Amino acid sequence: MESAEPAFQLPIINITPCLDVHSANSAEREAVSKALHSACVEYGFFYLDISQYVELTEAEELTQLAREFFALPQAEKDKISLKHQDYARGYQRMNENVTNGKADSHEGIDFYKPVENPNKSKPLWGENQWPAVPGFQNKYENWIDKMKKLGMIVMEAQVLFLSHLMAYGLGMNIEEWNELRAQVDDSFWSMRIIGYPPLPDDHDGFSCGAHKDYGCLTLLYTDPTRSALQVFLRKHGHVAASVDGLPDEHGGEEGVWINADPIPGCIVCNIGEMWEIWTNGLYKSTLHRVVHRGTNYRIPFFFEPNFTVNVKPLPPAMRLLAESDITPEKVYEPVVYGDFLRKTVGNNFATEGKGKYD
Repeated sequence: MESAEPAFQLPIINITPCLDVHSANSAEREAVSKALHSACVEYGFFYLDISQYVELTEAEELTQLAREFFALPQAEKDKISLKHQDYARGYQRMNENVTNGKADSHEGIDFYKPVENPNKSKPLWGENQWPAVPGFQNKYENWIDKMKKLGMIVMEAQVLFLSHLMAYGLGMNIEEWNELRAQVDDSFWSMRIIGYPPLPDDHDGFSCGAHKDYGCLTLLYTDPTRSALQVFLRKHGHVAASVDGLPDEHGGEEGVWINADPIPGCIVCNIGEMWEIWTNGLYKSTLHRVVHRGTNYRIPFFFEPNFTVNVKPLPPAMRLLAESDITPEKVYEPVVYGDFLRKTVGNNFATEGKGKYD
């Protein structure tokens, strides 16, 4: 059996020094900022050690609750189907989620930031639907609160030591950080709970095809299943070998597929397309996929910009590019995040008519 090239591994970054900026050692926080910036430039993916932020048992309880829900009869799960709300919030059956026009072999539940004056006839503006499994909503809402706070901690760490212009991270000054912070301080977050049951015999082996995340920052907790999440690293001079005989999903681009196996006490993080726009391509959203390895569970939390924010290249990123030997491929066009999200989610599900936000 062929495997992903072992020479490359995602960096592990301990976020502990940034959890309390008033008591943490400044040199340690500086090191975290530098490591995050380097990881975003080189990989677009990294492990985040959050062992001092959440208890391992807390995350394990989430997996158990997911297992209980997905084991319910189909009719019970369908009670919180997407079709009962805005076709974005709720449960999706096997093959209902679509990546690159192809059905994914998993089932899931999607949640978004609650909105004022919900209206299920309006795209993304319905209400979250919670399973009736005892303790489910309370445990997951606690996780959401922690991930929202963690998202902001990581954002600030990426631009830490703001007065050290160009020294570490993006080298923002105080005013520039406040402007960026105001773009994510009412994050239109989302969360998925994904279950991967056994695949049918005629399936090609993908549970979720290769894709890039479209938002800001993904914080992924997963069960201990190995060799499931794979990340494509762009590496000049490297030709990606076939992994377990699976099809080419990187368009012939030079690089390697590597496994992002779970590490105890860590979550897997990656940046989305909004960070790519903010940095005008200095940080790049990275292709990744899930290869089926038996029954497993994943809980990605997406820390996103505010719904109405106009996302455009940031002045400090443009300065950094100008002072480096990096030549941008282009100047990225601004996008209103909510409009971008509506268009993207509208193509996520294999529903007819109303489910498409055209």
